[in-house]
Amino acid sequence: MATKKTARPSRIAARQQQKPLDHEPRPMMLVGRVALVTGSSKGLGKAMAFALGAAGARVALNFANDKDAAAATFAEFEARGYEGALLRADVTNERAVARLVETAEKKLGPIDIVVANATPAQPQRPIEAYDWAFHQRMLDFFVKSPFLLTRAVLPGMKQRRHGRIVNIGSEVFRRGVPNFSPYVAAKGAQAGWTRSMATELAPWQITVNMVSPGWIPVERHDQDPQAAKDAYKAQIPMRRWGVPGEIGGVVAFLCSDAAAFVTGQDIAVNGGVTVG
Repeated sequence: MATKKTARPSRIAARQQQKPLDHEPRPMMLVGRVALVTGSSKGLGKAMAFALGAAGARVALNFANDKDAAAATFAEFEARGYEGALLRADVTNERAVARLVETAEKKLGPIDIVVANATPAQPQRPIEAYDWAFHQRMLDFFVKSPFLLTRAVLPGMKQRRHGRIVNIGSEVFRRGVPNFSPYVAAKGAQAGWTRSMATELAPWQITVNMVSPGWIPVERHDQDPQAAKDAYKAQIPMRRWGVPGEIGGVVAFLCSDAAAFVTGQDIAVNGGVTVG
């Protein structure tokens, strides 16, 4: 049994290196790839990192503040047999991002995949209750951070003529959610940046896409009013909550060879809330 387990990844890796025929499905495995997922110690980011690990990628999990939660997540990650590293960094800081990428590549190898997921607190307030500092914080996480991350990994991706950049957006931009203007505006800017980078980087076979979840309850929603949760669930056409693994699955698909011809897209994962 041990021989079979060690041989299987090498066969998958060899299969990935073969060029599929025009009529063949492209593989969705990520054996041999290295991914960096920011803000991945909990919530949706954790699900994305685990999905990439399950697909065979070596994953750099990133956190900024909660060291204990991050350590517990990484212990679970390794217990599942996934390979990776746990790295602390403020991904809105230019020097910290450069160190993060350098350390990840030393530990795991050249980065093929970047998932820009890190996010700050997002209180909903009327416009009069916000200040510019809060607007700037949203822009730092959703425009500055993806820019810094992409710029740091781009030389290697261009040289290898392969790369996957996945930004995590939100349905709030399409819905124009009120009392949320700084967050919605920053997500709109992130969507525009994604589209521009997709066309700019396409000649190097680097794809840039966005995944926009609906409201999928995770740890940070534990204290949200039940009435608000019930009201949102009632408008989901599929009549159920989404779960974090469903976001992870879409991210893994976009990072695989199966999505090699998909770029510049904003994929809503919300059970049909933004259809039409």
